[in-house]
Amino acid sequence: MLKKVTALFHLIWARRGLIGSMAARDVKAQYVGSSLGILWTIIHPVVMISVFWFVFSIGFKAKPMNDVPFVVWLTAGLAPWYFFSEIISGSTGLVVANAHLVKRTIFFPQILPIVKILAALVTHTVFLAVLIFLLVFQQQPFSLMFFQVFYYLACLIVLALGISWATSALNVFLRDIGQLVTVALQVGFWVTPIFWDIQMMSEKTQWFLKLNPVYYIIQGYRDSFISFVPFWHHPLYTCYFWLVAGILLIAGALIFKRLKPQFSDVL
Repeated sequence: MLKKVTALFHLIWARRGLIGSMAARDVKAQYVGSSLGILWTIIHPVVMISVFWFVFSIGFKAKPMNDVPFVVWLTAGLAPWYFFSEIISGSTGLVVANAHLVKRTIFFPQILPIVKILAALVTHTVFLAVLIFLLVFQQQPFSLMFFQVFYYLACLIVLALGISWATSALNVFLRDIGQLVTVALQVGFWVTPIFWDIQMMSEKTQWFLKLNPVYYIIQGYRDSFISFVPFWHHPLYTCYFWLVAGILLIAGALIFKRLKPQFSDVL
C-alpha cells in the first residue's frame, strides 16, 4: 500500500509541468469572454467579504471578537473555508468533465484535483491579501506568526486532496456524489465556527465540533493572523488532525487508484 501511494506522488512530481500549465489554463478559462477577465478573481472575494461585513456588522451589530474587529475575525475564518470549499466542489466533477482526456491512455487523471488546488490558490491569495489589508486598515499588530499560515495552508491542501481524490473517483460511478458534496459543504459551512465563536457552546459540544478537522485549520488561520498562537501549543489536537488527514489522503489515493481502470468503461 505504501509503495502505491509513493508511486502516486512520484507521478505527480514527474508531471508538475503539465499540472502547472493546466492550472493556468483553468484560471483563464473561468473568465473567457469577460471584459474584466482576471479582475473577477479580486472582485468576487472583496464583494463577498463586504456583504458579510455589512450584514453582520451593520445589520446585526456584531461586536468585536476578543477585541478584534469582526470583519477581520470573519475574513480570517472565511479565507480557508472558501479555499477548501472551492477545491472540494470543483474537484468532484473533474473526472467526468474531462472524460475526453481521461480516456486517453497517456493521460493521468490523478493530477486533476491537484490542478484544481493550484487554480483555487489564486483566489485564496486574493483572500489573504484582503485580510492583510484589513489588518493594516484596522491597525492590528503585525507578527512573524503570519508566516505560520503556510503550515496551515499545507494542512488544508493535504486534507482537501485526499477528499477530492475520493469524491472525484466515486462521482464517476455514482453521480449523486456531487449533490451529496454540495449538501455536506452547506452543512459544514454553518457547523464550522466561521461566523460564530466556538466558546459560545458548552465544553461537551466544543469537543464534538472540534472533531471536524476543518476547524483545526480555521482556528489555525486565526491563531496565525490574530491571536499569534503557535500550532505546537496544542500538540494533541495537532496529532489528531494529522492522523485524520493522513488517513483521508491515503484512502483517497487508494480509492482513486482502484477505480481508475474502470473510468473509460463508465465514461
